[in-house]
Amino acid sequence: MKKRELGNIGIQLTEIGLGTWAIGGPWDWGWGPQSDQESQEAIERALESGINWIDTAPSYGLGHSEEIIGEVLKGQREKIFLATKCGLVWDVNGKIKNNNQPVSIQKELEDSLRRLKTDYIDLYQIHWPDPRTPLESSWETMHKLKEQQKVRYIGVSNFSVRLLEKCEKIGHVDSLQPPYSLLNRRVEDEILPWCLKNRTGVVAYSPLQNGLLTGKFNISRLSADDWRHKSPYFREPELSKNLEFANELREIANKYGKSLIQLAIAWVLMHPAVTSAIVGARRTAQVDEMVGGDGWKIEPDDMAEIERVNQSIFKKT
Repeated sequence: MKKRELGNIGIQLTEIGLGTWAIGGPWDWGWGPQSDQESQEAIERALESGINWIDTAPSYGLGHSEEIIGEVLKGQREKIFLATKCGLVWDVNGKIKNNNQPVSIQKELEDSLRRLKTDYIDLYQIHWPDPRTPLESSWETMHKLKEQQKVRYIGVSNFSVRLLEKCEKIGHVDSLQPPYSLLNRRVEDEILPWCLKNRTGVVAYSPLQNGLLTGKFNISRLSADDWRHKSPYFREPELSKNLEFANELREIANKYGKSLIQLAIAWVLMHPAVTSAIVGARRTAQVDEMVGGDGWKIEPDDMAEIERVNQSIFKKT
């Protein structure tokens, strides 16, 4: 599997990383019921396929995603670049809230190390901005953890350019994790150019837009507690437009002998700022398909056709 350097830190990540949001199982922002055995098998298949890094977060299943990963990685921790996050904490009732206070970040790290059964994190990321905590104190804390060698590199997720610049004044932002897909391109105008200029690596999440770009999505199959019921992407009239757009791309994917999933991943990887696409998988079959998004490029004429279809359906000016 092809690799790219993450920013300027010298680490080579595979162009696809394994996302583990869904394997956390049910919680307020979960994807419905999930078998732990299938989760473990999916992680193992990803490693067998050559994927060299995994992204997770404490909030995914309220610690459960990290616990599953920790079990699978016993005895082979050194083979994997492991990324997790901080900043979303939960109370006794499982309700999530932002907390980027230094004491909370330090506690979260210790809890993650315990669940993941490791003594260091390769990439530690602030999950979401916390407007109630001065960003300077949060980012200084992240740098201290790096100095203590409890984490090797530090990054942020879901940050604007304004917040990235505030961090960069204190110390380098090794990576940014933004949402980026054919259906969500908001980061293209300012954020991705900023990352290129400042040599901040980009690990893009949701390249399949939470299933809308799989070519297999059926909203009637979602469990009642699936978080996607809350998302505007999955409500009319947006849902029908999104599915129409996905369907129109099938012919382009077919030209390359690829699936729509593989086309959507390859499209994200076409942007020069992107180091890797984080693709979630709950079963081995999903891993087998997603790795086909790696190692090939979409020709300029087809990139232009994708843009034409986008303009036609969403009527952008």
